[in-house]
Amino acid sequence: MTQERDNKNLRCDLLVRADAIVTQDDERRVLTDAAVAVTDGLVAEVGDYASLASAYEPEQTLDLSGKMLLPGLVNGHTHLPMTLQRGLADDLPLMDWLQNHIWPVEAKLNEALLASGAKLGCAELIRTGCTAFLNGYFHEQITGQTVSDCGLRAVLGEGFFAFPSPFFATAEDCWNTVRALDERYRDHPRLRSAVTPHAVYTVEPDQLAESFELAESLDIPWQTHLAESPMETALCLEKHGMRPVEILRSLNLLSPRTTLHHCVDVTDEEIALLADRGVNVVHNPASNLKLCSGLSPVQKMLDAGVNVGLGTDGAASNNQLNMFRDMGLAALVGKVSHGDASAVSAQTALDMATRNSARCLGWPELGRIEAGCPADMCALDLASPNLMPMFNPVSHAVYAATGLEVCMTMAAGEVLYLYGDFRTLDMTALREEAVECAKWARCAAGRGKNTK
Repeated sequence: MTQERDNKNLRCDLLVRADAIVTQDDERRVLTDAAVAVTDGLVAEVGDYASLASAYEPEQTLDLSGKMLLPGLVNGHTHLPMTLQRGLADDLPLMDWLQNHIWPVEAKLNEALLASGAKLGCAELIRTGCTAFLNGYFHEQITGQTVSDCGLRAVLGEGFFAFPSPFFATAEDCWNTVRALDERYRDHPRLRSAVTPHAVYTVEPDQLAESFELAESLDIPWQTHLAESPMETALCLEKHGMRPVEILRSLNLLSPRTTLHHCVDVTDEEIALLADRGVNVVHNPASNLKLCSGLSPVQKMLDAGVNVGLGTDGAASNNQLNMFRDMGLAALVGKVSHGDASAVSAQTALDMATRNSARCLGWPELGRIEAGCPADMCALDLASPNLMPMFNPVSHAVYAATGLEVCMTMAAGEVLYLYGDFRTLDMTALREEAVECAKWARCAAGRGKNTK
């Protein structure tokens, strides 16, 4: 602090008070009867309420007494517009689900539908306390505009398959689109870009290598689905004679710039390689369970030193974009997968959904309530019966909360949701859009007449 504490001579835009603050700072401090001072969209200071109230003269105050304040959760992997396909194809294995149900419908999407899907996704993220996410989909400028309007943060990746594809005739067409997306958001305070090949079994090796070179030239993250299921491994062995991780190793695509989604079917030797190369991994427990892809060896990866974040995947394979649900699943499934009740502890799961996912986004200052970091926060209402009594706030956030106890969501110091009020979205209009989108989806899937 450059200013001295004297008769409230410290100015701030907002002073937020809460019964408990889970800071997720390096010491993992949990403060009681505490407050956060916010200035210019950043955390100026976090500490006990009496001290900050006597030191600061805020423009506004937000009294969250009876609430627990957490960092805004960070969704390390999703496909936001896929909310349009929520529940459209359930109870199917990965490849059948993708090839016979999801991809045929996606081929019929247009920009208006993508915008509706993105808005629905943003609404769900805001409602359940998520303030930033790593996306991969098509026409990402549409999602970008929606995210910008809603006040969230995102790293946007234009997804691509082998060329020619329904979206890009040639690789250069795709690279130009990626460059344009990066230029569009290079100076945006809440939006960034990433290079996003779909997977090693849907993109040719030379195109994977070219896309990584592009990510390096732009100095942005490179993300892809990898080792999502044993069936993917079998496809890679048949097509390339190598397992998925080995394909990336052979192309020199394993680095701290790399974020891999799923990593279910990985060996101990492959885990060691990922750790040695500083690769980031995003765990998607709900999606993996629903598609019966398998159990990711999360604790083994963490023990080896791999940075493991947490994601929901798209609403088409999870049916929710609720990070609280995936936190709980990550902890519970992690114990069974590792055969140890202490594996993937509550604190570990919260780390995965905040600090670790922030690293997967290439945005390490997110996922914590700490001086100098963005003022991205959410609050849980402790009056909810399932959160009483409270002995351990971290335990409650992971094991007891459902996400619907969220009563406040804030990004960059701006309140986006408070006590049922969505401040950046017209929910009445959005509900009407959702009805029309459902009619379209049924028609696109061959299940009904499109009345639009």
